Formats: sequence, structure tokens, C-alpha cells
Amino acid sequence: MLVLLAFIIVFHITSAALLFIATIDNAWWVGEEFFADVWRVCVNNTNCTEIDASYKDYSTVQAVQATMILSTILCCIAFHDLRAQLFRLKQGERFVLTSIIQLMSCLCVMIAASIYTDRREDIHKNNAQLYSLTADGRYGYSFILAWVAFAFTFISGLMYLILRKRK
Repeated sequence: MLVLLAFIIVFHITSAALLFIATIDNAWWVGEEFFADVWRVCVNNTNCTEIDASYKDYSTVQAVQATMILSTILCCIAFHDLRAQLFRLKQGERFVLTSIIQLMSCLCVMIAASIYTDRREDIHKNNAQLYSLTADGRYGYSFILAWVAFAFTFISGLMYLILRKRK
């Protein structure tokens, strides 16, 4: 049982780390001479432009930013709730609250990655002055990590739903 608990905790910490990296790092859309994410667009590693209110489709980018941040916060809250429930739940009860919070984190990261997947092309076209070199780009590792974090948070949310506290 202790090995299973250690695996679940490591799995949860890995999910949180993936969410932090996907949210913070600047690699959602990359190419030879540029990289872009939901916070800024950089060309030649020196010329970086922050995405702000003057940006067209800024509300779309803000939705991605907000849901990624919310996902990361919910994942951390779920981890702290898991720690509390390990000591407070009675034997045989399920980790339902931790599961609900983790599944909400899963939903948020799915929403963020889905919005970016759907609206990326429109965002780049509407802000051609920033994305002039990005036509030859591809999805970067932060974007991929966001989808991997979705899978990890979904699996861990289901594990908490199924798992019962034992001695």
C-alpha cells in the first residue's frame, strides 16, 4: 500500500510540474528564429514583445492564460487536500474531494489547450506584425506538455475517485 501511495504522490507532483512548465515556459509555438507562448512573442531570442491589451484577440489569449493558471492552482490545492485527507479520512472512505479538484484542474488545462489549438491561426493572422516569421512554425514542447498534463491530471483524478483509504 505504501508503494501505491508513493506512486500516486509522485504522479501528482509530476502533473503539477508539467502544468508549471507548460504555463510558464515560452514554447507554445516555435520555429527556427522565434518562439511564442501565451505571454510573449520572441524573435531571435532578443526581441521579445509582451502580449498586452493592444494585442488583437487579447481576450482569447487571456482565456488561455487564466485557465492554465487556474489549472495549476487547482492541481496544487488537490495535492494539499490529498495530504490533509490522508490523515483525516476514516478507513474505507474515498478521496472524493481531491478527485473533484483534480478533475477540475484537468478540465481547465483541456479548455486552455483546446482554445489555443482552435484559435492559434486566427491569433497569428490578426497580429501579423508580431507573428510575421511564425508561418513556418510548429507546436512547441510547452503546448505538448499541456496536453500531457491533461492526461496526467485526468488519470490521477480517476485514481483518487477509485482509491479507498486503507491502514
